[in-house]
Amino acid sequence: MWGQPVCPSVGRFRFGRQPIQVSFLIDSSFCGRLRTVPTTSDVERMLREAELRVTRPRVAVLHAVHEHPHAETESITGFVRENLGAVSHQAVYDVLRALTAAGLVRRIQPPGSLARYEARVGDNHHHVVCRSCGTVADVDCATGEAPCLTASDDHGFAIDEAEVIYWGLCPGCSAVPSS
Repeated sequence: MWGQPVCPSVGRFRFGRQPIQVSFLIDSSFCGRLRTVPTTSDVERMLREAELRVTRPRVAVLHAVHEHPHAETESITGFVRENLGAVSHQAVYDVLRALTAAGLVRRIQPPGSLARYEARVGDNHHHVVCRSCGTVADVDCATGEAPCLTASDDHGFAIDEAEVIYWGLCPGCSAVPSS
């Protein structure tokens, strides 16, 4: 399971119980940068470099976030249990909090949605969310590294991050005739 391609343009993924196709949403240059899920030794190295102790739950949670971008905590807990067996919700929450604080994962929470986690950190990218099924996918910036950080009026703030969320219907939901 670990070490397989995760680029959404190469197949179908599950978000919750519903399989979806998200190939139209991801820029191919991103897929070229993200070839595979990191190996266990890669994950252990990431944890050590972030000065975090290497534990089985941390390794399993970080693997789950890499394998299942934009998964919510409940799904991550399920993925971790598939690999580790019994693990508490609290343990997963604690690990996600530690990984987020260390900068190894990013927590996103579109309005009206549960918190979700992704391993794509350190770049300026945005998200597109389906209004019907809640599918979330990454969207690279349209005009460079960080164009949204130049506000027309910053009101004296030192802006260091901008978050853009696009809303619409995914191909699966837009193909369903409205009743």
